Amino acid sequence: MAAAAAAAAVGGPQPPQPELPAPGLALDKAATAAHLKAALSRPDNRAGAEELQALLERVLSAERPLAAAADSEEAAAASSGGGPGAAEEEALEWCKCLLAGGGGYDEFCAAVRAYDPAALCGLVWTANFVAYRCRTCGISPCMSLCAECFHQGDHTGHDFNMFRSQAGGACDCGDSNVMRESGFCKRHQIKSSSNIPCVPKDLLMMSEFVLPRFIFCLIQYLREGYSEPAADVPSEKDLNKVLQLLEPQISFLEDLTKMGGAMRSVLTQVLTNQQNYKDLTSGLGENSCAKKSHEKYLIALKSSGLTYPEDKLVYGIQEPSAGTSTLAVQGFAGATGTLGQLDSSDEEDQDGSQGLGKRKRVKLSGNTKDQSIMDVLKHKSFLEELLFWTIKYEFPQKMVTFLLNMLPDQEYKVAFTKTFVQHYAFIMKTLKKSHESDTMSNRIVHISVQLFSNEELARQVTEECQLLDIMVTVLLYMMESCLIKSELQDEENSLHVVVNCGEALLKNNTYWPLVSDFINILSHQSVAKRFLEDHGLLVTWMNFVSFFQGMNLNKRELNEHVEFESQTYYAAFAAELEACAQPMWGLLSHCKVRETQEYTRNVVRYCIEALQDWFDAINFVDEPAPNQVTFHLPLHRYYAMFLSKAVKCQELDLDSVLPDQEMLMKLMIHPLQIQASLAEIHSNMWVRNGLQIKGQAMTYVQSHFCNSMIDPDIYLLQVCASRLDPDYFISSVFERFKVVDLLTMASQHQNTVLDAEHERSMLEGALTFLVILLSLRLHLGMSDDEILRAEMVAQLCMNDRTHSSLLDLIPENPNPKSGIIPGSYSFESVLSAVADFKAPVFEPGGSMQQGMYTPKAEVWDQEFDPVMVILRTVYRRDVQSAMDRYTAFLKQSGKFPGNPWPPYKKRTPLHPSYKGLMRLLHCKTLHIVLFTLLYKILMDHQNLSEHVLCMVLYLIELGLENSADEESDEEALVCGPERCHDSWFPGSNLVSNMRHFINYVRVRVPETAPEVKRDSPASTSSDSLGSLQSSRRPKVLQRENSGTAQVFSLVAERRKKFQEIINRSSSEAHQVVRPRTSNKWSAPGSAPQLTTAILEIKESILSLLIKLHHKLSGKQNSYYPPWLDDIEILIQPEIPKYSHGDGITAVERILLKAALQSRMNKRIIEEICRKVTPPVPPKKITAAEKKTLDKEERRQKARERQQKLLAEFASRQKSFMETAMDVEKIFSSDSPENDIPMEITTAEPQVSEAVYDCVICGQSGPSSEDRPTGLVVLLQASSVLGQCRDNIEPKKLPITEEEQIYPWDTCAAVHDVRLSLLQRYFKDSSCLLAVSIGWEGGVYVQTCGHTLHIDCHKSYMESLRNDQVLQGFSVDKGEFTCPLCRQFANSVLPCYPGSNVENNLWQRPSNKSIQDLIKEVEELQGRPGAFPVSISSETNLSKEMESVMKDIKNTTQKKYRDYSKTPGSPDNDFLFMYSVARLGNRRFVKTKCIDLIYIPLMKEHMLVSARFLSTNMKSLSLLPC
Repeated sequence: MAAAAAAAAVGGPQPPQPELPAPGLALDKAATAAHLKAALSRPDNRAGAEELQALLERVLSAERPLAAAADSEEAAAASSGGGPGAAEEEALEWCKCLLAGGGGYDEFCAAVRAYDPAALCGLVWTANFVAYRCRTCGISPCMSLCAECFHQGDHTGHDFNMFRSQAGGACDCGDSNVMRESGFCKRHQIKSSSNIPCVPKDLLMMSEFVLPRFIFCLIQYLREGYSEPAADVPSEKDLNKVLQLLEPQISFLEDLTKMGGAMRSVLTQVLTNQQNYKDLTSGLGENSCAKKSHEKYLIALKSSGLTYPEDKLVYGIQEPSAGTSTLAVQGFAGATGTLGQLDSSDEEDQDGSQGLGKRKRVKLSGNTKDQSIMDVLKHKSFLEELLFWTIKYEFPQKMVTFLLNMLPDQEYKVAFTKTFVQHYAFIMKTLKKSHESDTMSNRIVHISVQLFSNEELARQVTEECQLLDIMVTVLLYMMESCLIKSELQDEENSLHVVVNCGEALLKNNTYWPLVSDFINILSHQSVAKRFLEDHGLLVTWMNFVSFFQGMNLNKRELNEHVEFESQTYYAAFAAELEACAQPMWGLLSHCKVRETQEYTRNVVRYCIEALQDWFDAINFVDEPAPNQVTFHLPLHRYYAMFLSKAVKCQELDLDSVLPDQEMLMKLMIHPLQIQASLAEIHSNMWVRNGLQIKGQAMTYVQSHFCNSMIDPDIYLLQVCASRLDPDYFISSVFERFKVVDLLTMASQHQNTVLDAEHERSMLEGALTFLVILLSLRLHLGMSDDEILRAEMVAQLCMNDRTHSSLLDLIPENPNPKSGIIPGSYSFESVLSAVADFKAPVFEPGGSMQQGMYTPKAEVWDQEFDPVMVILRTVYRRDVQSAMDRYTAFLKQSGKFPGNPWPPYKKRTPLHPSYKGLMRLLHCKTLHIVLFTLLYKILMDHQNLSEHVLCMVLYLIELGLENSADEESDEEALVCGPERCHDSWFPGSNLVSNMRHFINYVRVRVPETAPEVKRDSPASTSSDSLGSLQSSRRPKVLQRENSGTAQVFSLVAERRKKFQEIINRSSSEAHQVVRPRTSNKWSAPGSAPQLTTAILEIKESILSLLIKLHHKLSGKQNSYYPPWLDDIEILIQPEIPKYSHGDGITAVERILLKAALQSRMNKRIIEEICRKVTPPVPPKKITAAEKKTLDKEERRQKARERQQKLLAEFASRQKSFMETAMDVEKIFSSDSPENDIPMEITTAEPQVSEAVYDCVICGQSGPSSEDRPTGLVVLLQASSVLGQCRDNIEPKKLPITEEEQIYPWDTCAAVHDVRLSLLQRYFKDSSCLLAVSIGWEGGVYVQTCGHTLHIDCHKSYMESLRNDQVLQGFSVDKGEFTCPLCRQFANSVLPCYPGSNVENNLWQRPSNKSIQDLIKEVEELQGRPGAFPVSISSETNLSKEMESVMKDIKNTTQKKYRDYSKTPGSPDNDFLFMYSVARLGNRRFVKTKCIDLIYIPLMKEHMLVSARFLSTNMKSLSLLPC
């Protein structure tokens, strides 16, 4: 080529010095360019080429260093050169003339554009550009169109959206690899090669000679301008200065790319020609400047590798097996690997990151990576070095735009993609150290998304350049800098390492562009197939995922509230979702057919291996460490989701991909621990960990995370439950929820691991979890259409939704949010099927309400699923909202008038692979729990709520719905050793166990329990239906009977089952089983002495249900079997009246189903009813009479409740009026004793100490002098009292100028005159003691009623100061919002220690003279302890009282509190505080212009203020106002 010849002319060993053009010719650029073009057009153009190169050497000389040029900007500006860039502008003019060959440059550009063969748009845009995306036309999810191409294409009826680009992009119109041809615009339809004219030879000849030298000159400038700093992070200011100087050259190249395909083809040849690059970079000759720049380039290259000599071996790495990828990292934290020395400060310095204190980072060994990826870069073309400097300069926008503008040229696109992959590790290293990682990340994705969205190109670089190996290894290396030792389970001996979520790498999502690229290439089936086939890659990827397994560990605070609430959980959840879950969904999208079974087997195999390594690394056997929880188990979730896909889509046998029983036991522990911890968090057991722990619990179930977190966890537990022993699983659930001790039939129990206040909510949590586990079918048989419908119904039942909010709330995977989903339904069709649209309406103020979707009536009637609502609820109030809306529907439709219970919804049939899950409903352990809870509810034992009963009945009904078709009476003959639960029920079938009577139960109770008596035992007859109407208080027997159920221990039974399975799996396994360390779970203090008692029960589940019906209805013998009157009910049991109702309806529905399941049950129910009910034929009552009776009964109950409330209100009103009359008498102006001061007494009533709840730390306790509690208040200046008048005649509105709006007879005016008059004749100090101020500029106090510790308040204020997202108030002025109710406040009023009952310190006026009263006050001042707060004994309480008095004083303006002739005198403060107290107690009571809370506050706190002031004043006189 001509360019190669020109380069050879320059790059020879000793080229002859060409003869320079004459001076006149040099000045005439056009003539020189024409001369050179003519010379180069000759057959022998060697002389012309040498002449051109000599000219370019002179014009594009790099003799003057760029740094020197930057430093001499001022001198250049003052010189005749015309400015700092005069030389660069001259060089560009020469280049333009040379490219045009002597003609006009604009004409040259137009001529080149005429030969544009490109069929692609390729328009490049930057951030905030408005573009379009059509999901109907797009093949790649990253496809985008510019506005012009979108509007010129036909997208009618398509699923498209307009968006504002965040990172930039390029138009894909014309690219058939990214979008369908039907979506191309008219301008970019596929062109025929015959329509494209050939480019004339001489048109671009000069470009082929000039551009290599121009690009080399640009590279030299980039080399020269870069200086390698000590910290390997160049100064941002220096980089920007260099880029600013080079902007004209880069813009020139960018303009060349816009000339079309012909010019881009020339640029591609120049950028990719390796010989050109070799000749120009190696033939430096004696040019010192070029040599210096080359040396800088070599220095910069040295830091491009990822291997460092100071890398330390952290743990042993096994050699990769034959046939696997060289990148396979075996056993990163397995049993064979051992943690070595932790990282030193050298590594921290080289990474430029902060130290981590005690939690030092650990680092992988450098020998885990492929050396071809880790070695120093070697460049062979201009394109490679140009990209290298683009990375070094942190992706300047102009350079990025130039590189992207070249992409329509396919040859360049392939070469550039390979170059980008070659530099991928270097990109990661630069990104980690960048101070502008956000900007750099956007520009990286701006480039990579254009390269990796093309499947054919991605497949090509995967095969030729090891793209997958590079990406996985680079991600693995990137996370090394933030690895720390895991503290999960065995903190001291753990070998597992996890990412530190507090590192900037995770907090700033620095990994995002690399993960985004990986997700992008996994969307291509051919690439994902290669990944799933490569065993070495799978091993490496599982090791990478393991870094996130168990991260962000939470440890429950048991003593004090955390000082600082860490917000690292944001980074943890984002990291798992983006770095682990999104690649998982990408892989799962390619495992949809039976032919991909082997891929799933590979993933499952290496998941299990990684999980086993993880269990070994944390030294886990069978018991989780107490008071620990991590919400991040990505390995568990990978395993669960691939299992689900294997069964649902690939028809794999589930048992063929499941591990042994021992591994299943381990797999279930940590997901189960999360479910128990959720209940603990909602029970406020983690309150000392702050609000962030609730934030984690909410994020775990939030719509953007639920399908990647809670759903896989629930599914994995369902799988484990379907294969493990059901008794073991049920026992494990109640043990993890810490309610084992509660499950006793004794009236008293001692829970050693749980406080009594948390027992109810934890029991509710355990039962709710079991209901969800047994009811949820998301991965157990529901189709994608059914899942989308269930999700949509659940969200609509909570609240009416707009279209956009509903789109956002539906989990994205496995169902897309819009467009056609797998199956027959789309989002819009499902929405129209389940919801009605309420059109937008205008409100009275003029604003418009958005249109909302509300559930159809048939959805409420048939599809409302409370279990799904509970699963998808972020806030607990949404569950109540759904029930309120359901109640309103039933009342409006007339289906049920009362307060209904959550309806029972029939479930989708289970997939055959999961039939074993229903064994949980037919195991003796669950039946014992249900029997015990029913009995305790019937006996009115504490800590059992209506929710517990609802869940118990729900589980019983689930068991009846999923029982065997034919009942087997042989089930009672159980093989194997006899267990204690065999003494409870003979078999495992719920239908038969419901009718089994339990006569006596042996229980362990405290010696003080009422069951422990010394009475003689009653009859011990068993196996009889008699004595059903036994006393509600069970009798105690001191001897054992053959029909006595033994003491049942859930924990003991679970341990037996575990030991059996372990022994069955391995004969040596029992040697490593740790005995359960009960001291970890036990509460402090010695356990109570327990004794054994035998309770007489004589009940069955059926008899308990019938008695429960009586209890709920409030009537004796309320249940009557409906089939005795209507035998048809047994033939058609689906009766609408049982679909909706309360607890009574639920019991009736269960009893009807039990009778349908078994004739024996039907007979037993009838016998129980005959025994309980006298044998009198029931009176036939018509439906109308029954409705009338029910209505009358409800009216009677409503009247009784109304009368009770009215009586209570009357009592309160009477008490209030008596108090108000007493106060009126005291403060009445007509009273002759009005001027008599009140007596002060020190007598205080004996009442209990007040207890306050701190809304910050959640602790309750009294206010003390060392740690006072304060009331959140708002202090405001008020002059309303000054407008009071003694004249009760109403004032008229002034209508003339003579009349005044503000009369002179107001309190403010009168007291101003009084003070002026007193100050005229008396001393200032005496005057200030004789008057009251505050009529104008007084203080008004309001409160929300919430209290908090003063020290907690100070910490809260400090956190507000550090928070940069404050709006509406000034923290520096003490303003804040109440942490609980968010009401505005500006001070905290300390609560004085003692009773919360108002102290009786003020007595009725007496007839004593003023002199006697003054004398008494003086005696009180001299009496020690009368005023306990003093300077000599300053406490935290006294400091806070002084502080709040300053707040009160500073609330009003200075002119209203400084009446003394000597400003700043203490007399002013004394006068102000006492005046506030006097006026607050006198005028506000009389005028009733104060909040109810104000009087007791001011009365007590101003007295304390007076005490404090009086001890700091030399004298105290109490004179009449």
